Amino acid sequence: MRSHYHCGLPDLQGLGTSWKMAAPMVTGINEKLKIIQLVERKSDTYNTSQNFCYKKTLEPKWFDIWTKVQIRVNSTGMIRVTQVDSEEKLKELEGFNFADFFSFFKEKLNDTYINVDLHSNKTCIKVHVNGADTRYSVILYKGFDPKLFAIFLIGLFLFFYGDSLSRSQLFYYGTGMSVGMVASILILVFLLSRLLPKKSPFYMLLVGGWSFSLYVIQLVFKNFQGICTEYWQYLLGYLAVVGFISFAVCYKYGPLENERSINLLNWTLQLLGLLLMYIGIQVRNVALAMIVVAFCTKQIEYPVRWAHCLYRILVKNRRRPEPPRLLTEEEYRKQGEEETRKALEDLRQYCSSPDFQAWKVISRIQSPKRSEYSRTMVSPQWKERRGRENMVR
Repeated sequence: MRSHYHCGLPDLQGLGTSWKMAAPMVTGINEKLKIIQLVERKSDTYNTSQNFCYKKTLEPKWFDIWTKVQIRVNSTGMIRVTQVDSEEKLKELEGFNFADFFSFFKEKLNDTYINVDLHSNKTCIKVHVNGADTRYSVILYKGFDPKLFAIFLIGLFLFFYGDSLSRSQLFYYGTGMSVGMVASILILVFLLSRLLPKKSPFYMLLVGGWSFSLYVIQLVFKNFQGICTEYWQYLLGYLAVVGFISFAVCYKYGPLENERSINLLNWTLQLLGLLLMYIGIQVRNVALAMIVVAFCTKQIEYPVRWAHCLYRILVKNRRRPEPPRLLTEEEYRKQGEEETRKALEDLRQYCSSPDFQAWKVISRIQSPKRSEYSRTMVSPQWKERRGRENMVR
């Protein structure tokens, strides 16, 4: 893998306080190629083209999940930075490289940041100085990266709330407008590539159309602050026009209503969330473990049900249920008398309560005389009233 970077006029101050700085130190000189090894806590300044290498000293641990290693090249003039994977490839850069010719068309930045993979054993860069009075410094940053943490949180949110987002109208219109604003750049470059004649010299810039479009988008995001400050009128007009057109297209077709389409969007959001979770964690083993935990937590209903069934099967096989103890004749008689007494007492209390409507109950009974006998035996008020009637007679 080889990549090229350019640096322009920098700001050598404001390197940050939350990062550990590693500095260049010459640890070894090859017979044909001079290589400066990057080590921690020292810095130096150079004015000639140099080769630098960073070698991994320790294996990444679990607490390095959001740790990022970056090499920052800061210069006072125009320089060009090329990244390779090994010292052998640095030797190949001494000759003419066809890719170096096209690297001059790339952007000119004050600072160049080169990301270093935590699992990479060695990362090398070559700094090409174009002017004799150009001075530059190469510094290694290592520390917590809030961007990785934010990417992980976004992935976690998409995975757990993909179903709700796929049914949300606000998410539908917001995503449609955002995609329309980004896709308009791709469409514009594609149309320009079709309109320009094939023999035009500008057609070389549009080779690969989509690749050039992605590069333009990357360039816009890197210089977004300057664009907002200097060209805010044009930016506001672009957002208004493209946003309105995107909203009109989304409004015409309307949100998703088909259940299968909603499921496809839900699954897409969940897969995107898992991918962002994997990208946001630097340690691959921890990333895979977090994905498995998130997936099991999302589907917690099924694992719990399976575990409960397995537990019941294991318990059932280990111990058999004991046969119930039978009652003796004396226990059966006592239990019957006690339960009958309790039932009669409950019935007597109900019949004595003001909520009991005697005539309504009697009207529903087919044999009122039998019911009268039961009421006489059960209700004390009825028995007292019958006694008074007999005395009068």
